[in-house]
Amino acid sequence: MAKTKLVWKGNMQFDAYSAGQDEPIHIEAEEKFGGIGYGYQPKPLMLVSLGGCTALDVASLMKKMRIDINVSDFTVDVDAHMTEEHPKYFDKVHVTYTFKGKNLNREKLTKCVTLSEGRYCGVYKMFRSFAEVTYEINFIEA
Repeated sequence: MAKTKLVWKGNMQFDAYSAGQDEPIHIEAEEKFGGIGYGYQPKPLMLVSLGGCTALDVASLMKKMRIDINVSDFTVDVDAHMTEEHPKYFDKVHVTYTFKGKNLNREKLTKCVTLSEGRYCGVYKMFRSFAEVTYEINFIEA
């Protein structure tokens, strides 16, 4: 069972603690609703969770396949469209993987991504229950 605790810091700010973590993630509302630059807003954190889940999968798979040594830079960008009516939620999400390096093994890197998005990343699966999720892979030889 996963567990998180939020502690009110006053106004529209909270500290969020996950099990086993001593350092909080600072959470707050948008500025127009009382945010003061204290921390993250909940919906963008969902995108961080998706990006983090798949990035960690891909990094682990690159290491297992011994192709990480050719990758000098690896980024995951997550872009989302939000509905306009309340409750507002992400209905379309696009994930962009970018690999930079010399002699990149495109076939194996593509396999790392497809294994993450199709089999290993539970956050991908959760997102697919409420949004259309697409992805692309970019390779930069440098």
